[in-house]
Amino acid sequence: MTETTAAGVDRPTMAQARALGLPFLHRLHPLAKFGASTVALVAVFFVDTPFIPGAIAALAFALVLVGARLTWLQRALIVVGAPVLAAVLIVTLGIWIDPKLTVGTPTILQIGDWVFRRGALDLSAATSMRLTAIVALSLLGGATTAGSDFVRALVQQLHVPYRFGYAGLAAFRFVPRFKRELAIIRQAHRARGISFGRGPVGWVRRQLASLVPLIAAAMRHADRVALSMDARGFGYRPVRTERHQVPFRGVDAAFLIGFLVAVAAIFVVGLV
Repeated sequence: MTETTAAGVDRPTMAQARALGLPFLHRLHPLAKFGASTVALVAVFFVDTPFIPGAIAALAFALVLVGARLTWLQRALIVVGAPVLAAVLIVTLGIWIDPKLTVGTPTILQIGDWVFRRGALDLSAATSMRLTAIVALSLLGGATTAGSDFVRALVQQLHVPYRFGYAGLAAFRFVPRFKRELAIIRQAHRARGISFGRGPVGWVRRQLASLVPLIAAAMRHADRVALSMDARGFGYRPVRTERHQVPFRGVDAAFLIGFLVAVAAIFVVGLV
């Protein structure tokens, strides 16, 4: 596969990632990434120190940088943007904390009656690191998992009824379909030389002109999907055979266990 072909796959499935030779996170089972990030995500809400969520965020960001297919701009946003965002949150959240809640801690800054104390800084740092960890853990699975693989994993491994899983997958696929339909509608407008003007008024007119044909296209697509599912006997049997298997392999279990062990080690070090 060429580099151009690999770049053409927006959110590749596990099979596509293996064929294209993408980094390891794309090739891992969705439930391994989901389980690892979910456990860590729940755990950070039970600590009030900035070290633990900050270390977990750093671990998740490092895995994303190493194991995900990213552009240089995306890498720069993680390396530079994440620390800047965390610093901004620390300052802004610290300012909004009621000074009465931090009475008895050393004063860092005082302007008139307003006092910024060490306690406010500690609370804002813990909250900022927790929010940063949430973003990092969301990227760990969300940026490297295809929606179709995630739904199939829920159906095959967690035994979620396929009626819910594949119906939800069909609904998710409406979004990219609408984007393509909207692009076609706007190309048709340009081909016919239709002008909507410039500025905010022109933008509103352009959106309104695209709304009716987009709704009509959505209704036609929904009818086709419903007829296709009905023709294939969707919902007739309680269990369906699977054309695309999403096996949970040893490497997926190793990643899940290894990540949870690293999180547990961070908790041990942070709570000692």
